[in-house]
Amino acid sequence: MSHVEQAMAATDLTVTGPGGVRLRVRHWPASGGVPFVLVHGLASNALMWDEVGSRLAAAGHPAYAPDARGHGASDDPPTGYDSATFAADLAAVHEQLGITRAVLAGHSWGGNVAVRFTAEHPARVAALALVDGGWIDPSAAFDSWEQCAQVMAAPRLASITVDTLRSYLRLSHPDWSAGAIEAAMENFTVSAGGAVTSRLTDERRMSIVRSMWEESPALWHPAVAVPVLLLPVLPDTGMPRRAADIRDWMIKITNAMPDATVAVREYVDADHDLPAQQPARLTSDLIDLARLAS
Repeated sequence: MSHVEQAMAATDLTVTGPGGVRLRVRHWPASGGVPFVLVHGLASNALMWDEVGSRLAAAGHPAYAPDARGHGASDDPPTGYDSATFAADLAAVHEQLGITRAVLAGHSWGGNVAVRFTAEHPARVAALALVDGGWIDPSAAFDSWEQCAQVMAAPRLASITVDTLRSYLRLSHPDWSAGAIEAAMENFTVSAGGAVTSRLTDERRMSIVRSMWEESPALWHPAVAVPVLLLPVLPDTGMPRRAADIRDWMIKITNAMPDATVAVREYVDADHDLPAQQPARLTSDLIDLARLAS
């Protein structure tokens, strides 16, 4: 069975989060290895982890990937789009599925959530992987909330059809598999007439961004005391200053976790969506981290 076929065969579970919110959790069963919990990024969904989750299971590691509230196939309640609630939802996933001492991997904004969860629930996390995230701090990147809100608002999708969007994704990500393209399409809903809308509403997206603005993940870094793998994406050699800045951030984060063993593996000139672009290499790095957790 291929990795894509195995991903398609993943089981969809349901967990109830705070307030009765139903959360869809992708599950790849396996036995013998340390379990993994895979957390997607902002305005994304659990299917983006399919090609990693299937590879982890093939290596003997059971894997779970929840859809955050308002994302994917999970419920979209009117409230709860803040860091504390997302971490509480993740706790419900661990508790109700009986997941103990998992390797927690968070991508992008999901890395920020994973850092807070690790600090608040240290007994549940055996190791932490931060996939081009876990250090995202809009308050340090922008001069004002107004500037942040303008830059981080959702892109306008007016008059874009589903066929146009799929073609755009194929052209902009030529090294993604067909499965990864379809996973990205799950970030959107399509009307009867073919018009595309983001599944995560603008209001809820900005509630999350505001929570990111108000709570830097740096607040939680010192409490992390498990093995940590930082997986930053760096620009190619044409942007040496940007690459140097990112490497400086990795040093600062490492120093901010005095009780953790921290390693860094760089992805140079790679896609921010590493689970979609480089699932084989990312899986290999995650399995290396699991060896430190076992």
